[in-house]
Amino acid sequence: MAGLTSAAGLVGLLSEPVTPIQRYALHKLNNEIDYLWPEVSASIDQIEALYEDESFPEREMAALVASKVYYQLQEYNESMQFALCAGKLFNLDSPGEYENTIITKCIDTYILLSAMHHPPTPAPSGNPDDIKLTTSFTSKENGSASQAAALVSPTTPFSHSTLPSKSLLSRPESSSGVKTAEGEDVTFAGSSSFLQRSAQKQLHSIIRRLFESCYKTGNYRQVVGIAIEARNLEVLREAILRASKEEPEESQAGKGKELMEYVLDICMNVVQERGLRNEILRLILDLLNDIPNPDYFSIAKCVVYLDQHSMASNMLKHLVNRGDARSRAIAYQLSFDLYDNGTQEFLSKVMKEIPDAEKKEEAPAANGSAHGPKSDEPRETDHLLGDVDGSSGETTMVSRTKQREPTEEERKAYSSIKQILEGSKSIELNLEFLYRNNRADKSILNKVRESLEARNSIFHTAVTFANAFMNSGTTNDSFFRENLEWLGKAVNWSKFTATAALGVIHRGNISQGKKLLEPYLPKENTMSGGSVYSQGGSLYALGLIYANHGAHVLDYLQKHFTDAREEVVQHGGALGMGVAGMGTGSETIYEELKTVLYSDSAINGEAVGVAMGLINAGTGSIKVLEDMIQYAHDTKHEKIIRGLGMGMALVMYARQEAADELINGLLDDPDPSLRYGGIMTIALAYCGSGSNKAVRKLLHVAVSDVSDDVRRAAVMSLGFVLFRKPASVPRMVELLAESYNPHVRYGATMALGIACAGTGLDEAIDLLEPMMKDSVDFVRQGALISLAMIMVQQNEAMNPKVASIRKMLQKAIGERHEDAMAKFGCALALGIIDAGGRNCTIGMQTQTGNLNMTAIIGMALFTQYWYWFPMTHFLSLAFIPTSIIAVDENLEIPSFKFHSATRPSMFDYPPEQEVKAEEAPEKVKTAVLSTTAQAKRRKQAKERQQARESTSMEVDQTPTTPKVAAPEEDKMDIDDDAKAKEEKAEAEKETTRKKVEKEKVGYDLENMSRVLPSQLKYISFPGDRYVPVKKPTGGVVLVYDSKPSEPKTLLERKLKKAPAQPEPSTRTAFASALSGDSPQTPVRQTAGSGLTGAAAAAGVLTAVDEDEEHDGQPFAVLPDDFDYFTDNDEESGE
Repeated sequence: MAGLTSAAGLVGLLSEPVTPIQRYALHKLNNEIDYLWPEVSASIDQIEALYEDESFPEREMAALVASKVYYQLQEYNESMQFALCAGKLFNLDSPGEYENTIITKCIDTYILLSAMHHPPTPAPSGNPDDIKLTTSFTSKENGSASQAAALVSPTTPFSHSTLPSKSLLSRPESSSGVKTAEGEDVTFAGSSSFLQRSAQKQLHSIIRRLFESCYKTGNYRQVVGIAIEARNLEVLREAILRASKEEPEESQAGKGKELMEYVLDICMNVVQERGLRNEILRLILDLLNDIPNPDYFSIAKCVVYLDQHSMASNMLKHLVNRGDARSRAIAYQLSFDLYDNGTQEFLSKVMKEIPDAEKKEEAPAANGSAHGPKSDEPRETDHLLGDVDGSSGETTMVSRTKQREPTEEERKAYSSIKQILEGSKSIELNLEFLYRNNRADKSILNKVRESLEARNSIFHTAVTFANAFMNSGTTNDSFFRENLEWLGKAVNWSKFTATAALGVIHRGNISQGKKLLEPYLPKENTMSGGSVYSQGGSLYALGLIYANHGAHVLDYLQKHFTDAREEVVQHGGALGMGVAGMGTGSETIYEELKTVLYSDSAINGEAVGVAMGLINAGTGSIKVLEDMIQYAHDTKHEKIIRGLGMGMALVMYARQEAADELINGLLDDPDPSLRYGGIMTIALAYCGSGSNKAVRKLLHVAVSDVSDDVRRAAVMSLGFVLFRKPASVPRMVELLAESYNPHVRYGATMALGIACAGTGLDEAIDLLEPMMKDSVDFVRQGALISLAMIMVQQNEAMNPKVASIRKMLQKAIGERHEDAMAKFGCALALGIIDAGGRNCTIGMQTQTGNLNMTAIIGMALFTQYWYWFPMTHFLSLAFIPTSIIAVDENLEIPSFKFHSATRPSMFDYPPEQEVKAEEAPEKVKTAVLSTTAQAKRRKQAKERQQARESTSMEVDQTPTTPKVAAPEEDKMDIDDDAKAKEEKAEAEKETTRKKVEKEKVGYDLENMSRVLPSQLKYISFPGDRYVPVKKPTGGVVLVYDSKPSEPKTLLERKLKKAPAQPEPSTRTAFASALSGDSPQTPVRQTAGSGLTGAAAAAGVLTAVDEDEEHDGQPFAVLPDDFDYFTDNDEESGE
């Protein structure tokens, strides 16, 4: 039968009072609706009337026809409602565009309804004092409208591949439609239609059928996505359990574990509301605890985020009590993961609940415990409290372990766990790795030093930073010792910065940190202890050495900070205390800092404000915030206000929605320094969240605020919020990078550097390259620094532009006409791109994917170098070693090899720069003009002619035709060496290309080798002896020795075995001039009668700056050469 060309006849039949005729017309229209809907749409009222007639037997067919007509009219809400009323006539299995669209609309509606019936719950603060701010901001009432407009807006994630376009994961409550009780009719926002209760039942039925079809086909991830968006945790629980139970027995654990990892990844990286994230993590914890052999590493992620310290300690004790070597290795790996992801406060609570490593009568002599003998007394009570927080299964586990004394083997395991949780083991292993693999190119540093005039303080400081970053964590401070004349030109705050650089270089050397800095530290009971700048810098350096691991030095730093009377010493002491006690929430330190703050000194006030935030980082303490807000309004010093603003941002680290009230108040303040603090609060509170609410606010401020500082910070903060989505940042700041305002352009460069650090992202490099030629010097500075941050640990195989960028940096540093600020940025860039001896990258996330609090806070404080150069050292906190360090269940480093399934050149170190030839440039040959050459030839011909004539006068010769010399080319003589060098370089490049092509895929790496994050997916552990307990994620990896009876070879420690200094004759002292009260080790005392070693080395930096000159130079006199001893020199007898 031919298709109908007009619907007029069928539409006319609908008005007939005869039911069979109406039925016939509806069925015909349903079959031909795709072609006839324009005519039928004019009579849609008749079709709706048939549906509303309860006596009409074909109501469902009328609803289906009406639904298809509304679908063609793109009225999808009405189309979905009539499709739901069509009942079984709406076929889910029909693979048509209409059916797919209606199903999608049903899913969106189900998510909307379920989200309304499960409203978001506020995330628990974990702080009993965490109540609303009572401090009144000056313009809070006037800004109420703007804050509502700014923070309440529908949002969608930037990556539409992750979530649908109408995701509710980050949508505020007010944007979710009209709230109704379950079972009532629902009115859609922006529409006059509503969903009846009967349609709601049909909607749930359709969604249930969709879920069942997903379960049958194994598409559990689709169900998980819908359940999380709908906030329906019961469906999420059901999906995870079905994935674990309905699979065949042999694949049961793998399927369930894979889905659990997927849910955990979605929860940590996609869900933007802390309340929902916490609920999902608790659900995952409950499910994991019910599994016989749970994924302990997934549990550890949840435990750290939820701050469940009791559950963490119970899990560790349970693994130790199993008694087998594999469980002990898992416990050690968990301890390493907890240390990487937890705060000092969290780790201290876990350690208190771990049984003592020694017997009770020997408890006061615990090995290096940061808590001393106090850990014994409250242990019983702590476990009882821990049982309340933990699950019932964990409670039984704890009660069993406390009925007996730990065995000797268990005591040893607990001792190792405490050592790991304290951080000493991780720091020791990373220090060994950085020391033995140090590839810092000293010739680059020498080029920077020679290119920059040392008497200019900004250039002297720039070289100091480049040296500190390039040798961060390597303990290699030879550059200072080999350039004494240059170092002697450091005065005042340059001396402070140079002394603090020792803390960056020796970061993690906790066994000898105080000993190394002893000549510089303030002396007790001594009136004159050298320069106050070196004393303040040494306290700052001590904090950097013990960064986020300051249990052993906090009391020492606090004492010197309290006793100090010089503002410079207080400044350094405050920064040192803050970085060493990061996140501890210590009340005593906070009170000491507050006392100094109230002295209203601008020099130490800024550092004290930052230190108050560092100590309380992430605690969200309202008491601390109110004190800081109140004093920020009372003081008149801009530096103090800015320091307090940064401090408040640090207190709200990762608090997300809990920081909104503080953000609103700070952004509405008339003082630009406090608005600056509000922007930094957004950056740190929403760091890594990708929150569109935060992004919208930052973009609004970036184009509307009247202060350049605030606008610059707003653009820069985009990098903090979006560093987990680096690919989205270049297109977001593309227009901002072309702004007329140079501060906005600078912010765009730093946003790219922060978000794309270590990625080598081509889009970011393409944006930054033209900005290196910007007309404003500080924009060029930001572009150079950001390029180095992006290109860190990149080689030509990974990014072909890295070689040209390195050459450009070395060329720019020697450019005579370049501005000082751009040269400063260039020097920093050369240090950053080779950070940690080319073995560190900038990592804002831990190896397991959690936020790296130390790195994020270090990066945020590094950006404050704009105002205060000593803050630049904080960037070293963001340097993380890129390695695989395999240790066995005895925490020993076995010597074996693992395999990388790539070409060796793919992730190899970049080649060392050939700058030595440029250090002593050859004299360029003078160009010879053609006229000069002709004159020379005429002169030579004339001289030859005269010589012949004089000869012919004496000897009678037969005249002969004189030989004409070969004609020389009549052109300018040029230096052919340059061409030869270029040809040689091209030949070398060609040979390297051929070598790369001929390289075999796959090679072996020794244990404790550099492994880049992008290389991890190619790493495998061949052989059957050493098996990792989890998939390697970089850093410390526990391996299980499957053949413990066979002899094993351990890796030799180079750091402990290294000689004090292999070439003492070439190493000169920093200077001479510390008084005889400087402490000397027995080895140094026997080295000679003069000042040697570290005591003499401190002379330049501890010398008091005076007006008179010494031998015509305004800096300290240089001492004799000396031997420098490091690292267990006395123990080894060297």
